[in-house]
Amino acid sequence: MKSFEGGFIERQPVTQSLLLAVGALREFKGKEALFKEQSPQALETLRQVAIIQSAESSNRIEGVTAPLERIQALVAEKTTPQNRSEQEIAGYRDVLNTIHSNYAGIPFTANVVLQLHRDLFQYSESPGGAWKAADNAIEEIHPDGTRVVRFQPVPAHATPEAMEELHNLFNSAWNAGQMDKLLLIPAYVLDFLCIHPFRDGNGRMARLLSLLLLYQAGYEVGRYISLEKIVEETKETYYEALGLSSQRWHDGKHSLTPWTDYFLGVMTGAYRRFEERVGTLTSARGAKTQMVLDAVQRLPDGFRMVDLERAAPNVTREMIRVVLNRLKKSGEVWPEGSGRGAVWRKRGNSS
Repeated sequence: MKSFEGGFIERQPVTQSLLLAVGALREFKGKEALFKEQSPQALETLRQVAIIQSAESSNRIEGVTAPLERIQALVAEKTTPQNRSEQEIAGYRDVLNTIHSNYAGIPFTANVVLQLHRDLFQYSESPGGAWKAADNAIEEIHPDGTRVVRFQPVPAHATPEAMEELHNLFNSAWNAGQMDKLLLIPAYVLDFLCIHPFRDGNGRMARLLSLLLLYQAGYEVGRYISLEKIVEETKETYYEALGLSSQRWHDGKHSLTPWTDYFLGVMTGAYRRFEERVGTLTSARGAKTQMVLDAVQRLPDGFRMVDLERAAPNVTREMIRVVLNRLKKSGEVWPEGSGRGAVWRKRGNSS
């Protein structure tokens, strides 16, 4: 709530880079409707890939992992979770689906945040949907195993009031319409993470709430490009920006600029990928080819044909071989061995 108290956010400097980023994102937003009309098949392909990548990346940032084929089956609701990691991935899937389908009718209140957190952990033995009962700390673990407190969030006893105040102040600023919503959203996310209102799942909830607010502001790129995957790819910068903007937060003397720059950078990167992939999918190469290319990108070095078939389940084996041969000719991949048992290596990796 510190970013919204006493007109704090209005007094923050608006740099040239922020103005340029907001302007560019408004232009990207204007192109979304055009893509929806012209390329519905391409967008459906992107949507299917994005939801898998979002469930995979947002959980993996927090150390929650599962094999790709299990994640695909969970996202498609073709199986039930078999362990704690899969329970949390299934919960993330459900909240993602709720936001994708119902964002326009979701009121942005502290109680709704509790409900979404409850759904995130609905398959887990430790249920969600309650504010933290004990104080928590954001720690940095050094290579020798020692732990250093990087940030001390709001104490547990003050969390319910802090969350209510944050939502009241945020909604007041949102409804006033005097500031661009692209500046309000990262400020909310920073305050949420500084409060750190839950015992577990704070990072995942922050990414889900970011998606919800972006939808409600009219930016739907997260439906087609996984914002969580871009965060995972830039994880070091994510933590660095968060650390810089959280300094002196409790005193209301922090700077929103590092975190806002990072947040808008993630969005800009997502829109660039969006335009690039829509263009690729609507070209002669087609949607099936792109699904194979995306699968190759996601798979680790040393994958086999069976791994690729699982990662691109809607593509025929013959088509997969065609794409692999193209990649082989261009030097992007090469096989060790022959036939279906061959191990495929990717450029930039040694055998």
